[in-house]
Amino acid sequence: MKRIGILTTFLLCSLRGLCCTTCDARVQEKIYDSTFLPNLVTMLSAFIVLALVVAGLAVLSTRRHTSFLAANPGGQYLNPVPLTTASTVLGIGIGGFIDGIFLHQILQWHEMLSNRMPPTTLVLKSVNMFWDGIFHAFTLIVVIIGIVLLWKLLHRRDIDRSGRLLVSGLILGWGLFNIIEGVIDHHLLKLHNVREITPNVDLWNYGFLGLSVGMVVVGYFMIHRTPDPVPDSTL
Repeated sequence: MKRIGILTTFLLCSLRGLCCTTCDARVQEKIYDSTFLPNLVTMLSAFIVLALVVAGLAVLSTRRHTSFLAANPGGQYLNPVPLTTASTVLGIGIGGFIDGIFLHQILQWHEMLSNRMPPTTLVLKSVNMFWDGIFHAFTLIVVIIGIVLLWKLLHRRDIDRSGRLLVSGLILGWGLFNIIEGVIDHHLLKLHNVREITPNVDLWNYGFLGLSVGMVVVGYFMIHRTPDPVPDSTL
């Protein structure tokens, strides 16, 4: 995910002639100033952390399933990990799109750099729009990865295809995205707040995290419900 994101972004945006061709000089200078690479790395950091978290969860879930099989040698159980992992990745990407489409574009509560660079002029609005686009490009890559992971499961007969796992993975991924992106972008790096124009930005930021923690808890307990054994003929 990291390599794909870096290659895609640099191919599309490192050459100034390929991006913002209709922008005036002030917008181009503001985008491609000394903060361009730091902003790019900063935006990518949340997705790198998310990739590491998903990989870690997949390893832990595989160990848990292996231990469960060892403790229940008399039954046959389908593996829930592949579908859970794929749906979690897809949930991360969909969660990113929901954030960008509703909070950035429709409601316009914030933009990608709206705390550091309030979009109070046309130039600053355009710069924020550019970085919103880069954010959406990364979320698109995540969604494509999630679709590929799901496609690779089509012909496997040893996995649990439960709709519960699909839905719970989507919820878990969405919650994980909100938490990690929120902690990094809202609290640590202070790129933007959930809602910029409000008397209490912290209330919105922490409320957003609280809701997201609830989503992760719901997704986790839905995933880790004790599975039922299945007949040998289904394997």
